[in-house]
Amino acid sequence: MQIFGVDIGGSGIKGAPVDLDRGELAQERHKVLTPHPATPEGVAGCVAEVIGAFSWKGPVGVTFPGVVTGGVTRSAANVDKAWVGTDAAALLSRELGGLPVAVLNDADAAGVAEMTYGAGRGRGGTVILLTLGTGIGSALFTDGHLVPNSELGHLELKGHDAETRASVKAKEDGDLTWERWAHRLQKYLAHVEMLFSPDLFILGGGVSRKPEKFLPLIEGIRAEIVPAKLQNNAGIVGAAMAARDLARRAGQAG
Repeated sequence: MQIFGVDIGGSGIKGAPVDLDRGELAQERHKVLTPHPATPEGVAGCVAEVIGAFSWKGPVGVTFPGVVTGGVTRSAANVDKAWVGTDAAALLSRELGGLPVAVLNDADAAGVAEMTYGAGRGRGGTVILLTLGTGIGSALFTDGHLVPNSELGHLELKGHDAETRASVKAKEDGDLTWERWAHRLQKYLAHVEMLFSPDLFILGGGVSRKPEKFLPLIEGIRAEIVPAKLQNNAGIVGAAMAARDLARRAGQAG
């Protein structure tokens, strides 16, 4: 089965049809830059552009970098504040000519994909996926069950939002070496571990393609730490899974 997934990020919006039998992209993804300001209307237009590149006419899953409940976006840390309280599912469906749209938190989508097809497959206990990018997204699982919208990137670290200290954007903005950034990430992981005592950390986002650059530098964490197997495609795959579930509930897919 193929379903379309779109991943909205603070810097880019990317999507592709996904083969959900294998948990892999069925075609090479198409990516456009996130508009600035990243207003609901501007982002919706970019999502339509991504989907239009494939002439897709079926259900669509879309991730969002913030809290999502019932298709409504409730926070907007790395996009325009106009998203707060927006019925994103309805907005995107209108922009896409009435196609059914499922919207969920971006890290939750990546986490569900990793737990189904990737580094968390078959793992019980407490698993935390962290997406390291413009911010820090999180997905929290207990015995395979998702606790949605955990938003652990906004925990306080040294008086600041953790993501302003330990995200990839913080590394780039501060021109930090891998060693200095890994030290910050280690402090953040230690704080999360103190609060949740996970059995496994899965580190995702684009930086998961380069685990050798920073994972060996992280010390003193009890939990196992592994890179995401689906790397930066995890959000797209998880979005497609949400769209499949939406279609099944509506009786549109097997």
